[in-house]
Amino acid sequence: MSEYRPQNFQGKYLTPFQRKLLEKSLQENLSPSYRQRIEIMLLADDGKSQTVICRRLGCSPATVRHWMHIARAGMAHQWQDCPIGRPKTVNDQYIERLRELINSNPRDYGYPFQRWTANYLEKHLAKEFGIEISDRHVKRLLKQMGLSTIPRKNQSQNHQNQPGNGSKILIGNLDTQNTSENSDFIFTQLEQA
Repeated sequence: MSEYRPQNFQGKYLTPFQRKLLEKSLQENLSPSYRQRIEIMLLADDGKSQTVICRRLGCSPATVRHWMHIARAGMAHQWQDCPIGRPKTVNDQYIERLRELINSNPRDYGYPFQRWTANYLEKHLAKEFGIEISDRHVKRLLKQMGLSTIPRKNQSQNHQNQPGNGSKILIGNLDTQNTSENSDFIFTQLEQA
């Protein structure tokens, strides 16, 4: 960007303030992507074509078009307002709130049901944070945290539902007097259907 410019140089898109701001920003320690944005706008302001800018900077025509449009629209001073990369929609506060909700009763928040579903967690968090994600993404987040909307079965339920060789009847707390008198026991094994 060290091309010679006359003292009274009037750029194609940028105001003198914007041009000075961009040139000053180039002197800072910037990431290559941010540097490229500034160089595109300065070259466009110098009257360079999209093709020339692409060749000189080695970037895509879409990138050049976008930043030429920003310069043309008079928003060049906002070059750093657009973060690089895909925005992160879910932050640590969101994750922590999701953890709190899954461990609480939905009735405490005015819902008529007793257990959260991913769909209702997503809707509730969208109201609180203004961030909309799919219920599938909520399930992924819960899985990453080792949580789920599906309740865990108790140990006693697991024992009762385990298939065995057959069902047996257990009789307990019999009086010892009665058992000694009636020594005729009938053992029966029930078959499961």
